[in-house]
Amino acid sequence: MGCACNEFNRAALLRKGAARAGRGLPAVERGMPLPAGTGLSRRQFVLSSAGVLLSVYGAGRLLAPEAFEAGIAQAASVPAGRVIVGIYLQGGIDSMSVLAPVSDPLYHQYRQTLGLAAGSGPTFAEDAALMWHPLASGLAQLHGEGKVCAMPTIGYTDPMNQSHFTSRHYYEVGALDANLLSGWLGRYLDAVGTQDNPLQGLCLDDSLQPSLATAKVPVATLDLPSDYSFWAQGVWGPPQDIMYSTFDTLGQAGIDSHDPAMGGSGRAAVMSNTLRKQLLPYQPTGNQQAPPLPANYPQNASDSFPARMASVAAMLAAGFPIKAVSVSTDSVFDTHEQQSSVFASGSSDGFGEAMQTIYAFQRDLEARGLDDRVLTLVWSEFGRRPQENASGGTDHGAAGCGFVVGTNAAGKMIGEWAGIQGALDSLGNLTETVDFRSVYCSVLEQWLGQDAAQIIPGAAAYQRVAVVK
Repeated sequence: MGCACNEFNRAALLRKGAARAGRGLPAVERGMPLPAGTGLSRRQFVLSSAGVLLSVYGAGRLLAPEAFEAGIAQAASVPAGRVIVGIYLQGGIDSMSVLAPVSDPLYHQYRQTLGLAAGSGPTFAEDAALMWHPLASGLAQLHGEGKVCAMPTIGYTDPMNQSHFTSRHYYEVGALDANLLSGWLGRYLDAVGTQDNPLQGLCLDDSLQPSLATAKVPVATLDLPSDYSFWAQGVWGPPQDIMYSTFDTLGQAGIDSHDPAMGGSGRAAVMSNTLRKQLLPYQPTGNQQAPPLPANYPQNASDSFPARMASVAAMLAAGFPIKAVSVSTDSVFDTHEQQSSVFASGSSDGFGEAMQTIYAFQRDLEARGLDDRVLTLVWSEFGRRPQENASGGTDHGAAGCGFVVGTNAAGKMIGEWAGIQGALDSLGNLTETVDFRSVYCSVLEQWLGQDAAQIIPGAAAYQRVAVVK
């Protein structure tokens, strides 16, 4: 974890409390918004056909587990659609480290300790004033292939608060509204989702990410791929192998029968056995830890982020009816001190792991033939101040960086880099050149085919930007 400030830690605790109904909430400081999802009901059940433990939030009615399983199987029988994956870089990552303005004359004046040397990383092809951090070379490669839209200064107007709590809330709900209690992706699912498929919105975490908080339909969380299992009570050894070998045959027979009931159970059997085979690489054996992740993912990672992203790709490949996913890094980039250690090669604090994981996830999707279906949005609540502090870190700033990643991403810079001197606000922070709500509206309309006016308050006021080809 990065050296997070107390305000970040309070915000994180409050969100986890909000997502665990009935456990009470930490004190909310005056003026801080409640997290989206506050008050949602939560229950746990096992998706028995696949042995997956889910926490389900916000179901409009208390459905039995078998009803959810039937809904999931029915949703899985529909042709797979487009998916949006949100990756949250916790803590307000320093945009001037990820995309460093090494040719700006003020850069090394402001970053006497933290400044990167020109040529130490790949040049940003669309603006030679910027350079990718050496540990972000995977993103640079994808950008060179036209698969990354980079936003070097994304944010919103008049960000005077500079609070983790408030800024993150704005990004999560898709509006500068402290009173909204549903997430922007949650409202998207309310518009297109169903009452019996909690996997339509999936959070890979131990609690619900507020961006997925809904008002009408259920969504789900689960933790790690190593927690998945596939079992039948009282069956093990050779009989279990025989059972597995017949699942696909019997399931296909049910599908081919053209009987609605047999077809539903057949689809569930085929989906379950496909999931079992897809997730075998993630299962621990004996007393050993889970085996290595697929190619390109960081091996022996210090946190769960790589395993969670690998499981997203595996679940999509297994046919799970997922529409929106939310994942956050375990690492926290709230680098008020000793920032260089967080961005150092081989650091256990996760910047290199995070960048490599995002690259690996895209390559994983491509290898599985899923890349045409998935668009990934990488965000953080703000950037850092241009000028380093006396503790070898950077304090809360305003505009930060974000990325849209995918084979269908437009592959062009969104916004611009206006230089340090000409782009500072009255507090000495970087000014945004693209509003995050413009990006949300564009993703909704260009990728998900949804009228943004139904999802983002005041959507008509925001310029649309090219996020897909």
